[in-house]
Amino acid sequence: MSTTSEHPLIRSIGFSCRSADALATFYRSHLGFQPVQEITIEGDSYAELVGLPGSRLRLLQLQIGAETLELMQVLEAGPGVRAGRTIPTDSRSCDLWFQHICLVVAEMGAAAAPIQAAVSAGSLRPISRAPQTLPAWNQAAAGIQAYKFHDPEGHCLELLQFPPDKGEARWHQGRSMAIGGEANGAGSAVLGIDHSAIAIADTPRSRAFYSDLLGLQLGGDGTNSGSEQDHLDGLSDTRVRITSLRCPQGPGIECLNYQQPAGGRPLPPDQSAADAAHWQIRMEVSDLDAIAERVEAFAGLRLAGPLQLSESQAQQLGFRYGLQIRDPDGHVLQLVSNSR
Repeated sequence: MSTTSEHPLIRSIGFSCRSADALATFYRSHLGFQPVQEITIEGDSYAELVGLPGSRLRLLQLQIGAETLELMQVLEAGPGVRAGRTIPTDSRSCDLWFQHICLVVAEMGAAAAPIQAAVSAGSLRPISRAPQTLPAWNQAAAGIQAYKFHDPEGHCLELLQFPPDKGEARWHQGRSMAIGGEANGAGSAVLGIDHSAIAIADTPRSRAFYSDLLGLQLGGDGTNSGSEQDHLDGLSDTRVRITSLRCPQGPGIECLNYQQPAGGRPLPPDQSAADAAHWQIRMEVSDLDAIAERVEAFAGLRLAGPLQLSESQAQQLGFRYGLQIRDPDGHVLQLVSNSR
């Protein structure tokens, strides 16, 4: 891996889970992900980086389009590391631990059909009532079709189809190929990951963190409301400010500031990488030390410096130095580089 720009790039988005094998089977059969690498961490430097020192971990990397999803399973907890917790069943889209990946699809009907069948059979839980088309009055989102649901362990996912006038060019090229028959097999309707969405409490604060500290660029900023948003998010009287922050290429981050309904719960202060609600965005940056200094000044705290991986882990994971931080609402970012 080599950094070619001052700007960050998201290399993978991942979460913790109880059974990486079972989830990988679901992501393959229902969404078309393909396994690309499996890594076993024997309590070495990477376990320390993610805050689970001495733990034996399994990382299972899956690919969809050009993007990577990484499933992390704790095989054996290290000394003093507590057992992981499941995702609260009463989680809502406005709770501040909410995070999902947005999967761009070629045709919503084809992509949503196996998910809706699993929902009807009782093996998956929906968030949305059904796929929703956002209304014409909302110029920033008009014509977008979206559908949200939980994977078998409760992680949140969104299927999204862009209309011709929205979304990056790569999604429209991929859609033409899929519809034209060049993409075949289970899940070929899913083209890739556009972004990871996170619930936040304060838009200016989060924008300052992701733009001023990390270098992401504003991609759009608007407010969604109305019955379609209610049905999409599984909430009532929804009003959510959506701020898109983009890297120069690949996936970005979407900040969801729910102004209504009120009462979104904060992320538990003791949440750890062993918990299934733990997500992390692995972001390649060019200057870890400089970013660490900016984060310290922003948050008013002192960070342990970037951690150097062992030679074998660096070869497997594709980076030599890592620094794990939390954004203002507690969402985890793993900043990585091959140099300090």
